[in-house]
Amino acid sequence: MMSDSFKAVYVSKAESGQKVEIKTLTDADFPANAEDNVTVAVEYSTVNYKDGLALTGRSPIIRSYPMVPGIDLAGSVAQSADPAFKAGDKVLVNGYGLSETHWGGYAQRQRLPGKFLVPLPAAFSTAQAMAIGTGGYTAMLCVLALEKQGVRPDQGEILVTGAAGGVGSVAIALLAGLGYKVVASTGRPAEEAYLKELGASGIIDRAELAGPAKALGKERWAGVVDAVGSTTLANAIAQTRYGGAVAACGLAQGADLPVSVMPFILRGVKLIGVDSVMAPMAARREAWERLARDLEPGKLAKISGATLPLSAVPQAASDILEGRIRGRVIVDVNS
Repeated sequence: MMSDSFKAVYVSKAESGQKVEIKTLTDADFPANAEDNVTVAVEYSTVNYKDGLALTGRSPIIRSYPMVPGIDLAGSVAQSADPAFKAGDKVLVNGYGLSETHWGGYAQRQRLPGKFLVPLPAAFSTAQAMAIGTGGYTAMLCVLALEKQGVRPDQGEILVTGAAGGVGSVAIALLAGLGYKVVASTGRPAEEAYLKELGASGIIDRAELAGPAKALGKERWAGVVDAVGSTTLANAIAQTRYGGAVAACGLAQGADLPVSVMPFILRGVKLIGVDSVMAPMAARREAWERLARDLEPGKLAKISGATLPLSAVPQAASDILEGRIRGRVIVDVNS
């Protein structure tokens, strides 16, 4: 989109908290940032849990107002002063402070530092890249973390918490495709068929993990991908087998971690924090290369949820916080 004017979800400070509106802007409205040397004609974004927190104001994600939120975007380069990119290149961006300190993906046009941009893998369209989005990219970082800790398919079951969400859905699809036996934890029993279609071999109710954790539980999990935090993560750690690894990337239940040191000092359990926002470019490229290789197209199609117009983003932000969204939601910013 080459026009100077564009539509965006625009969040400004208000007496009652935040004002969220769909607003028409021009290139002159972009914040002055000397590092912003690439203009992207955005095609698609998505809705993540963090986007829900930012748009509803339930957590202080936005640090600078006014803000155009959206932690993901994919589109084509419109103009570039970065020699690594030229007009027409397909690119994507995840994290890097979008929605926090830098304007993000809920706009038809965005100006960004070239160092934020990842070339779009040839295996994906821009819409498919946003069906994956930060949720799927984070899931791949978690799988890579388990692999790098030596967790192999023949070592036992892998637990995935928050299984019907964006991270969980992609993690199940990836792990099952790689030969792991995956057990999905969810509070939505109606999603059992969906989770099994993605490759889960078993389902447990999230209530089994939600209560206070014992110092040590019965050994069950060879590895864990956790997007929930709090007592769920504590229970998962307590039940991880000797030498196992836990990749933690979320806090949907809470930011606390009421866990004993026993699993770490008696079983050698490894807890790996997985950050997607400021991950180095080498890790990003590795994750997207592996997604292109390991995420089966048929499973990606199952994970891909509704495609929404820009105007529907505020409602979707509330829905994702209330657990009413399955898998990934794509935002067509030009509709």
